Amino acid sequence: MNNKIETSIYLMPGMAASPKIFEFIKFPSNYKIIYLKWIKPNTNESIKSYAKRMSVFITDVDPVLIGVSFGGILVQEISKYVKVKKLIIISSVKSKVELSLSMKFAKKTGIHRFLPLNWINDLEKLLLFVFGPSIKPRVDAYKKYLSERDPNYLKWSINQIVNWKQIEYDKNIIHIHGEKDKVFPSKYLERNKNLFIIKNGTHATILRDSKWFSKNLPLIINKS
Repeated sequence: MNNKIETSIYLMPGMAASPKIFEFIKFPSNYKIIYLKWIKPNTNESIKSYAKRMSVFITDVDPVLIGVSFGGILVQEISKYVKVKKLIIISSVKSKVELSLSMKFAKKTGIHRFLPLNWINDLEKLLLFVFGPSIKPRVDAYKKYLSERDPNYLKWSINQIVNWKQIEYDKNIIHIHGEKDKVFPSKYLERNKNLFIIKNGTHATILRDSKWFSKNLPLIINKS
């Protein structure tokens, strides 16, 4: 008889990405894995309202929430509506303070609102935007990871990242980040005991360093 306690883990991919970005991570058999997907945002919807709608998909008690990139921002907002056992973000930020100077400039000027969205139909440009420039040599291999290409959703997502208001954050949050992340540069991150920097990791570290995650995520989750 198996007396192991099952841990429920909800995985939220990054902007425009599908749950396939987690396909190379191997979890212990006593973990229940639930893959979350992006839903269509309402017109002018706030990230808080969106997170509240997403929270209905969290049906287990005291789950672990893991979010990548913009998904990391979203799971932080979801955790304000759902009691969680652990909150883990990957290739993301904990507050608006950690955003890059270019994103802060975009917020100040509103320049992101004028981005020509025709680049959405250019898979290579979208991939570089979502995963960072490090994946350029392997663009074709990464195409399968994009599932959300609706212009309204992408415009909404970019706007939510740039205008995220959070300053205070859960001090128990676990932050895993690539050393060479170009989207959210690691030099802007607050150094605390729960920050794990993956050497030579990029914004696509969830894909490129899956062995590290398979080995270390269970240890991080089980640590009291």
